[in-house]
Amino acid sequence: MLFDIKTIEKFDKKLMYKIYDNWPQIAEEAYQTKYEKIKCKKINHIVFAGMGGSGAIGDIFSSIFSCTNIHVDVVKGYNLPKTVSKNTLVITTSVSGNTSETISVLEKAIKNKCKTIAFSSGGKMIKICTKNNIEYRIISKHVNPRTSLVAYLYSILNVLQPIIPIDKKEIEVSINELKKTQKIISTKNLSLSNSAIKLAKSISDTPVVYFPFGLGAVAIRFKNSLEENSKMHVIIEDVIEACHNGIVAWERKSKDFRPILIQGKDDNIKTKKHWFILKKFFRIKKIKYEEINSLEGGILSKIINLIYLLDYATIYKAVIEKVDPFPVKPIDYVKKHL
Repeated sequence: MLFDIKTIEKFDKKLMYKIYDNWPQIAEEAYQTKYEKIKCKKINHIVFAGMGGSGAIGDIFSSIFSCTNIHVDVVKGYNLPKTVSKNTLVITTSVSGNTSETISVLEKAIKNKCKTIAFSSGGKMIKICTKNNIEYRIISKHVNPRTSLVAYLYSILNVLQPIIPIDKKEIEVSINELKKTQKIISTKNLSLSNSAIKLAKSISDTPVVYFPFGLGAVAIRFKNSLEENSKMHVIIEDVIEACHNGIVAWERKSKDFRPILIQGKDDNIKTKKHWFILKKFFRIKKIKYEEINSLEGGILSKIINLIYLLDYATIYKAVIEKVDPFPVKPIDYVKKHL
């Protein structure tokens, strides 16, 4: 399929691609904004609450905090964990400010007198915070929650700076790496060298996405973006766990599924062995697979640059499939009937 701006805009009617084109600049602006930093001491437990695009932020922070003594729970539902205590920080994120599940968590956090902070563009969530004297930060929405990811992620990194386990330099490096990725995958490069377009063209049937420990947030986000933007079913599996169960399904010859392997540059040596064996198995079975590799460097750079590549691939895939990536009518239907 020939890609040009006219063709992209024929299907991407809300021009989501323009937001993706500017993700590095949006991230940089969010991180440099003069938000008041959070003032918390003796935090050993953080609960990130959010759904959809907002929930992806919790997954990313869970990976960031995985190398620390701070335990992280990601809540994609209505209830707080029973383990909350005076040393728990509850972070609720809803781009619209009206997500019923996240509002429920916020109300329970207030009832339990947890340390709490909310991030939203407005809505009911901000009204609840104002009424109950709960800390909050207002962050602008960029078209929809999916495309607003970096605005929220880097704003939250900004506000949480005193308690997060990565320093300012590493965050700035991640933004610079986004700028490098931007030159390759944005609509300024609609050529054969655009890796997001090449990936989009390779995605077929039902993708089965394998990922290693530490990059689960990437796989979850890729699944969600393929579902919402490209309107496709997707399966995701931890590569090591899959080698104990999921891999057996490949015994049945089927043209309806296609493996995609998301690999970290410095995956654990045991994980690398699993990758080697899995790829050998696929070759023996003559199962075609796609490989996607992270950058070298810090966990934030790896995660956000992979998400940038994969998210953009889902926009190009939507164009290939001749569908508009913006509307999510089934989600609207569910929300209407809740």
